[in-house]
Amino acid sequence: MALLELRVELDRRAAEPLSEALLEHGAHSVDIEPPQAERVVLRAIFPEGFDAARALRRAVQGCGMRAAPAFSVRALADEDWVRRSQSQFAPVRVGRVWVGASWHEPADAPVKLRIDPGLAFGTGSHASTRLVLGFLDRTINGGERVLDYGCGSGILAIAAAKLGAQRVDAVDIDPVAIAVTNENARANGAAVHACLPEALSPDRYDVLVANILAQPLIELAPLLAASARPGAALALGGVLASQSAEVQAAYAENFALALAGNEDGWTLLCGVRR
Repeated sequence: MALLELRVELDRRAAEPLSEALLEHGAHSVDIEPPQAERVVLRAIFPEGFDAARALRRAVQGCGMRAAPAFSVRALADEDWVRRSQSQFAPVRVGRVWVGASWHEPADAPVKLRIDPGLAFGTGSHASTRLVLGFLDRTINGGERVLDYGCGSGILAIAAAKLGAQRVDAVDIDPVAIAVTNENARANGAAVHACLPEALSPDRYDVLVANILAQPLIELAPLLAASARPGAALALGGVLASQSAEVQAAYAENFALALAGNEDGWTLLCGVRR
């Protein structure tokens, strides 16, 4: 498969939210190098023929940047991009859960997940994913009905299933994410039902997670409220510290939300359905 590479040089603090937004707007994968420097290079990979410049403009608007940074786009020769990028991904341990790729040696953990980087977002390496994994580790005791909205690679849904949830539904607007989630669930021996939003069950859930971005989370507030039983636990990830108050306000009518974690500028909002 031929690919396009979008290259942007910018401040590290702006790179994280922009990388999230680019994934929302069609990027197959994003990497930031060097990850701890003040000034970094962000590289986003798109399919051949994709309007990467338009995706960048939409991503800039979505993450609240004042102006689009200078960028370049080039064609990549056919190659296995995922394998070329293996060195970016390190195993992650959050509570009972270990997440690694197929080439990593598993740690001694109660719950092990194998998630290879690919065409849908979510390997456990991002701060927002780690925060929500921590919530699931603390919340899932066994027998719960769980909804993962915006499932990406399915990492959160699969973790919930392997932690003992009785039923796990995963939803995404991207058909590629649905296919990837189902494939990852099978590979991990996890019972997860992934579907597009229109196929979501009308049932109510005991635990709901959504690790997306602030604006989509605000728009999803009525749907997640309708999907939560009274007393259900909710966790929202993908929210920058500067956006948390606005997201909390959108959910205030139906959920008692509070700041439950903060890592690398990303916050976790948790609460209970009123």
